[in-house]
Amino acid sequence: MEEVRTTEDLMEQFINMSREDSVRQVFIPGKGKFTIVLQEEDQNSIASDVLSSPHLKQMMDESLEAFRQGKTTSTSDLIKRLSPRDFMK
Repeated sequence: MEEVRTTEDLMEQFINMSREDSVRQVFIPGKGKFTIVLQEEDQNSIASDVLSSPHLKQMMDESLEAFRQGKTTSTSDLIKRLSPRDFMK
C-alpha cells in the first residue's frame, strides 16, 4: 500500500494504472485507506478531446494541413540538425 502525501503522489498512482493494473490501495495520512479502481480506459481520449474543444480541433486541423503541405519537420530530422552548441548558454 502506497502512502500518498501530495496531489502529485496521487496523480502518479492514476498515471500508472492500466487495464492490467486496475486496482490501487493508498493511504492518505489524516484521512485513511482508499481503494482506487480503474473501471474503463478511455481508448478515444484524443478524439473525444478534439470533439469537445473547437480550439483544439482547429489546431489539429492546421497541424495536419501543414504536414500535408510539407511544412513540418520530423523529430528525427530536428535531432540530426542539433549540436552541443545549441544547448550552450
